[in-house]
Amino acid sequence: MKHNFGDCERFQIALLPSVYGVEFIVALAGNLFALWLLVVRERKNWHTGVVLSCNLAISDLLYVLTLPLLIVYYALGKHWVFGDSVCKIERFLFTCNLYVSIFFIMAISVNRCVALAWPFFTRSHVRPAHAKAVSIVIWILVGVISCPVLKFASVCPNKYNNNTLCVSFCEKSQGKESPHVTYRIFLAVFGCLVPFLVTFASYCVVIWVVWKNVNITTLEKRKVALLVSSVLVLYAISFLPYHFFQNYHLYLKKRDPDKSGCWVYDMYQVSKGLATLNMCIHPILYMAVFDSIRVACCGKSQEDDYQEGTRK
Repeated sequence: MKHNFGDCERFQIALLPSVYGVEFIVALAGNLFALWLLVVRERKNWHTGVVLSCNLAISDLLYVLTLPLLIVYYALGKHWVFGDSVCKIERFLFTCNLYVSIFFIMAISVNRCVALAWPFFTRSHVRPAHAKAVSIVIWILVGVISCPVLKFASVCPNKYNNNTLCVSFCEKSQGKESPHVTYRIFLAVFGCLVPFLVTFASYCVVIWVVWKNVNITTLEKRKVALLVSSVLVLYAISFLPYHFFQNYHLYLKKRDPDKSGCWVYDMYQVSKGLATLNMCIHPILYMAVFDSIRVACCGKSQEDDYQEGTRK
């Protein structure tokens, strides 16, 4: 049965402008607030977790400023009016933000794992300078693996109307899609699956240490619980669905475009909105990393938690 993707596109045109609008407001406010706390409240306490969180907030702010372009794009019925160069930059920044988020979350998870499992080693050898070096490596690595987006992404005529699309790959102008599909599979494996396995292994160690060690404070247990739960939500909502439905959609398109089905396409569009939702969830993750945002949101200081733990 042949499916009209012009009809399928109606779903994303109705959904994504409002989704991106809400995400723009929440992500901009949340990450600006977190960055302000990092600079003002945490300026004398820049431990490794704060350094990594600061880079994550900067990445979010770099991409969130492009969301108004997407809001206009979908509000106009998927008509890109900003030119080919801006299209490439928007797709590049989206890719960078997505994988910078994944790799920095992995780094934060490994950092928390090492701090809990080997506390004496951490106090003696792990310094903010190491976190800064790791941050530079992550930015360079993600920049390199995101560069092909600048080649593949382009504007493309919509075959159902006279609109101009901004897409990750245009078959009409670039020919066969095989290199693009291979690149997307590479990103899914190297950019998502590998960091997920490292993050999962780190949290297995963290949970084991917390379960075994009776000397870990109530505050630290709350931080661990918040960190683990926020990362699980990020992967379950933002990262895994996006990569699964993107690659499944590409697979169906390559096998038989006429039988790919609207539901896969619709779920892929939903997953695109959920992928950018990670910027809204990051401020919750910061609460597990530095105290000032936890105090600002929850109204409870570290000293209060210590006194509560002492009373117990």
